[in-house]
Amino acid sequence: MPVEDGDEITAGNTVIKVLHTPGHTPEHISLVVTDRARGDEPWFVLTGHTLMVGDVGRTELASEKEVGAGQLHASLFTKILQLPDEIEVYPGAYSGSVCGRSLSGKPSSTIGFEGKYNKALRIKEKDRFVSFMTENIPEPPEGFQDIRAYNSGHRKDRP
Repeated sequence: MPVEDGDEITAGNTVIKVLHTPGHTPEHISLVVTDRARGDEPWFVLTGHTLMVGDVGRTELASEKEVGAGQLHASLFTKILQLPDEIEVYPGAYSGSVCGRSLSGKPSSTIGFEGKYNKALRIKEKDRFVSFMTENIPEPPEGFQDIRAYNSGHRKDRP
């Protein structure tokens, strides 16, 4: 089902709020999850490749690197980092993935811990952040264009 920024999906006591968080890809979303049986505040966020433990997502595989980096900066600083510090972060990748440069092997974190220790998140000024994200970019993964086409629905068979 198509979703838009701010949409909420309710499943019993669980509410999932959609945040459009472009940067890694233009259509990227993060999902903020609240368990109303436990309280009215969010419990955790599924960040995909917007925010990962120790790093943030690459920005050049689905758009121009500067454009993606600018979008990622806005997604991080106006949406993700506005969540309370205690919110648990569950990313889409961790150490070993080619989607970040200094990913931790730890599969989860919190908004507060990442805000304090994640190198990319300590660069608050947009121009400096874009420069940081567009330097020392690793080689693209083999077949990334096919993977991107499949993930975007433009290719039906798995690469």
